Amino acid sequence: MAARTKARKRALDVLFQADLKSVSAMVAMTDFEDRADGPTNPYTRTVVEGVVAHQTRIDDLLSTYSSGWTIPRMPAIDRNLLRIATWEILWGDIPTAVAIDEAVELSRDLSTDESPAFINGLLGQIAEMKDHLVLED
Repeated sequence: MAARTKARKRALDVLFQADLKSVSAMVAMTDFEDRADGPTNPYTRTVVEGVVAHQTRIDDLLSTYSSGWTIPRMPAIDRNLLRIATWEILWGDIPTAVAIDEAVELSRDLSTDESPAFINGLLGQIAEMKDHLVLED
């Protein structure tokens, strides 16, 4: 598994844990780093901080483009994968296709049978709208 893939998976773990425990993602990130054996890949923290910084806008976009699905109704794994990939597509430094592929692959391993298609479709819509979305800094 590539270093960024591992870092992305760890960011998912942190965001998922924060979601389930109803704690701040930054508290969950600090807890994760305190428990880690050795240094944490800096990209893990970059992703978590990016999602936290833009979560309101990310959730607005996910709500807008997910037909019939509210954020709370989505499985926790899916909603956090979508948050990560949306941040990567709109504010990250990786190609859009990579962000989508990584999210779809993680959903195949960690979520429901329907999740890969749902995640791929929703992220595809966001990617198509990328140049037309008004984003805050």
